[in-house]
Amino acid sequence: MAVLQHELTLGEAADLLARALPGHRVEILQGRLTVTPPPDGSRALSLTKLGRAFDRAGIVEAGREYVQGIGLWLPTLPEDFAIPDFSVVDEDFRDAHVTENYYAPDVFRLVVEVTSSNWADDLGPKAECYAAAGIPVYVVADRKHDEVLVYQDPVDGRYPAPARYKRGTTVPVPESVGVTVEFSVDTLLDGDD
Repeated sequence: MAVLQHELTLGEAADLLARALPGHRVEILQGRLTVTPPPDGSRALSLTKLGRAFDRAGIVEAGREYVQGIGLWLPTLPEDFAIPDFSVVDEDFRDAHVTENYYAPDVFRLVVEVTSSNWADDLGPKAECYAAAGIPVYVVADRKHDEVLVYQDPVDGRYPAPARYKRGTTVPVPESVGVTVEFSVDTLLDGDD
């Protein structure tokens, strides 16, 4: 009896992993499949508090929305995509649907990642991919190194060196996002006020 074997594409492998690992985030960054564990309580609380601060700042009145866990199509390689922890997007972002659950990068104004066990992806490949996609502001709550980094205004597909913020300070959100708001580094790192 002959057995036909089918080699999976990277996208097909990502779909299989996503179904096999509920709650995990499966992404393709620079042609590499990555899997992020479900958020822990501190990470989830950080993102909730981030949303509340954007609500208070009037994000909807500014013509923007914030969302958690929607797909961002990346122009780096044909199957590349990311699923940021938190994003500020144009209110009509759904009109920029590319494929499956992924949206064009031009509707993203800010992307936030709160690091987990695979923190190196947030500091390396994601920073490179988000810059190549032209994401205006990328914020990394780097729990491994106990700081928050703010990358902004990519030039020729690269971010300049990030601004770095330590515990006990606040992080101003760049005006290009559409609202004036600051976040406590401590809140971004561990969900505490």
